[in-house]
Amino acid sequence: MFQDRLSRTPLCLTVPGLDGSGSDHWQSRWEENRPNIERVELGSWSNPSRNMWIARLERAIAQARGPVVLIAHSLSCHLVAWWAALAGEGAARPVAGAMLVAPPDLDRVSLDRRIAEFAPSPRGVLPFPTVVVASRNDPWCEMHRSREMAGNWLAALCDAGEVGHINGASGIGDWHDGQRVLDRLLDHVCARDVRRLDDEAVRFEPEQVVAVPA
Repeated sequence: MFQDRLSRTPLCLTVPGLDGSGSDHWQSRWEENRPNIERVELGSWSNPSRNMWIARLERAIAQARGPVVLIAHSLSCHLVAWWAALAGEGAARPVAGAMLVAPPDLDRVSLDRRIAEFAPSPRGVLPFPTVVVASRNDPWCEMHRSREMAGNWLAALCDAGEVGHINGASGIGDWHDGQRVLDRLLDHVCARDVRRLDDEAVRFEPEQVVAVPA
């Protein structure tokens, strides 16, 4: 099904969540400072339509004309899950891997009405190597729910420590820890290793963050 190595480095596509990602967001900084990375323009950032966003993500992936790695934040983590559910097994052909950062808990009673149509998030296994990066004090998702989502998607789980919703308000600048996780994911997919990522392979340095308890 796969060659031993990719013929070229995958294009990284950032996929912002609700209200988009401003200039102080790590996604915007990565787009400016890292090579081979582009943003998916979903539009209607403050009033998203699930079906419209799925169609625009599909178009961006198709226009890449090669393997891509999706770097989604917040609501768009669930967008990736919806797209993969609709694409089925074919999703593994254009998408080499995904980094899903701070997915919100769509089952919360206090769910923002603007994102209600994304609920419930698909629980099926994602057909490409995936890592979920979660914060211990994310106001939109408790760590045990992040662990459940990662388990449903058969993704590795990376504990980011206490950095809120891992956005511009988190004060993490270029988010170098996150870039190291992305680099490890790219190393994994460039070897065309379609096995599930191991949590140890994508965790942050042990002196900074301890492992998530089972």
